[in-house]
Amino acid sequence: MIGPGEDPATTAVREVEEETGVRGRLDRKLGDVRYVYTWEGERVFKVVSFYLVRYSSGRLGAIPPEFEHEVAEVRWLPLADAPRLLAYGGERDMAAKAIEALRDL
Repeated sequence: MIGPGEDPATTAVREVEEETGVRGRLDRKLGDVRYVYTWEGERVFKVVSFYLVRYSSGRLGAIPPEFEHEVAEVRWLPLADAPRLLAYGGERDMAAKAIEALRDL
């Protein structure tokens, strides 16, 4: 969630650290995924922004205790496998965009 005074990109980098234990540096925005779900009988419209963040330091899985309840599993996987392994279409699309962005380097 975007904190007070935070821009979306800063939020993304912070969330990576909170939910994985590793610090990263922002490379670029990949895109947005929009979806709708129902919560307590109300339709909720949500936009999730995806960013390409490059590893800089930290240990994967060293999640602060206050965030452990948000994460079931953290692991590295080859980016080339992500479009096949990720559960949701929007996530698969963003992984494909990351692959394309890195191919352009």
